[in-house]
Amino acid sequence: MNNLSNRVSEFFDNEGEGGNVLWQYVQSLHPETVTQLSKPDPEVVQVMERNLIGMLGALPHEHFNVTVTTNRENLSRLLVSAMMSGYFLRNAQQRMEFETSLHEVAEVHDH
Repeated sequence: MNNLSNRVSEFFDNEGEGGNVLWQYVQSLHPETVTQLSKPDPEVVQVMERNLIGMLGALPHEHFNVTVTTNRENLSRLLVSAMMSGYFLRNAQQRMEFETSLHEVAEVHDH
């Protein structure tokens, strides 16, 4: 876990000699890639929202004024967790679409 903590700190560190690695990575992406990543599938968004609500608590905002406070390291971990969940869900979605396409091609080929 300490190794993860070090990597998270390095990933979000603004004061290291390389600057903020995440920000540099985002800036290096092609604009079309950023646009595509900025428009996630609604199903993926719902699953990620449920995941974050599960981590932060699920009190209804209509009845409670909830404030979450944390430190930089814990926020970094939360962001990394959300990013990893997003990548996992996107990969699962792509695999599902690929398998569906293969089944459709196989059905057409069999007939």
